[in-house]
Amino acid sequence: MAVTKRQNKARKAENKNASEGLAKLGAKEYERELAKLHGELVKLQLWVVDKGLKVAVVFEGRDGAGKGGVIKAITERVSPRVFRVVALPAPTEREKSQMYVQRYIRHLPAAGEIAIFDRSWYNRAGVERVMEFCSMDAVKRFLELTPGVEKAIIESGVILLKYWLEVSPEEQTRRLEARIEDPRKIWKLSPMDLKSYNRWYDYSRARDDMFKATDTPWAPWHVVRSDDKNRARLNVIAHLLFQIPYEDVRPEKPSLPKRQKPHGYVEPQYPYKFVPEGNW
Repeated sequence: MAVTKRQNKARKAENKNASEGLAKLGAKEYERELAKLHGELVKLQLWVVDKGLKVAVVFEGRDGAGKGGVIKAITERVSPRVFRVVALPAPTEREKSQMYVQRYIRHLPAAGEIAIFDRSWYNRAGVERVMEFCSMDAVKRFLELTPGVEKAIIESGVILLKYWLEVSPEEQTRRLEARIEDPRKIWKLSPMDLKSYNRWYDYSRARDDMFKATDTPWAPWHVVRSDDKNRARLNVIAHLLFQIPYEDVRPEKPSLPKRQKPHGYVEPQYPYKFVPEGNW
């Protein structure tokens, strides 16, 4: 099973962070704690592969809630062949004619995989409803059917985790304005973000209905306060690790073998086209 000390630490952190008004997490403390959690994610990765586990992690939330940053923090030190990110574009005409969940089902994990959904089948309960891309009858039908579908997914052997990132209206405004001003972030601001920005309470109603219908004992929603991005990332990773009992199956520490002798090899006088250095 997972390390007891880590479990106790995760419980304490969860209780501590349930209170309001925590000081913003500093960069140094964040990097220190993230490095520790990255080490645990590597252990989890090896355990998932070794035991052939199937894990699906769903991230939902408003535009600017921090889903992408959380996913990047999870995946930046692990193998993309094990931690596979699923971020689907708008459906094609063919996909629109399919059963709604069909395009998502095929991305569920196989043995030894962790599939991370950057938005998921819950698009129907959120953006599609708010932006009127589908009828309310379709939304109601989706909410009725989803608990059963998720139960079937879990009974097939998939560990399903669902996270909702909760951002305040003030912080959402700050982040979207930053996307407008920062050339590194402008790609994150889609026309859909601008159209949906003024529909805060439509999204609130959609979220409330979604929770009421799909927050089930077998597939509960885990809500993460995300105004402090660094703290949210640490909280999600610690919580995710706690949900999947694992053991350390790392092999013994390897040592590098001696490099072979050149046996007459001589570097050629080849005109390599080196990239210019310091040209920035």
